[in-house]
Amino acid sequence: MIIRPATRADQPRVSAIRMAVTENVLSDPSKVTEAEVDWYRDNAIFLVAEVDGDVAGFACANHQNGLIWALFMDKAHEGRGTGRALLDAALAALVAAGHRQAWLTTGADTRAERFYRAHGWRDMGRELDGQIVFVKALP
Repeated sequence: MIIRPATRADQPRVSAIRMAVTENVLSDPSKVTEAEVDWYRDNAIFLVAEVDGDVAGFACANHQNGLIWALFMDKAHEGRGTGRALLDAALAALVAAGHRQAWLTTGADTRAERFYRAHGWRDMGRELDGQIVFVKALP
């Protein structure tokens, strides 16, 4: 497995992974604009995990505010440590950017919720739309 910065050439595969998820489904794709994705790739932290030459997952983080904006895996690569490796790399990039805490939101009663809880994220309550807000102290 190789974790590397995303490129424009990765975008079709990244989009396919994002649209294939069965939890945290993007019910309105217009909520994630091409400009926003481009900003993460060109200005923030946008990493992909490559396994045998194929993009197996991706993570995005905002270096300005410590947000983990996205962490998604191809279903065929789930449960193999790739998501954890991507998250660790994104968190390391946030530490390098000077952050002492990261935060994210995710759906309740999902595998993602269980993943974050198992990896030491602290539940700070719900947003108005029911999403859980998690925070994690960084070294």
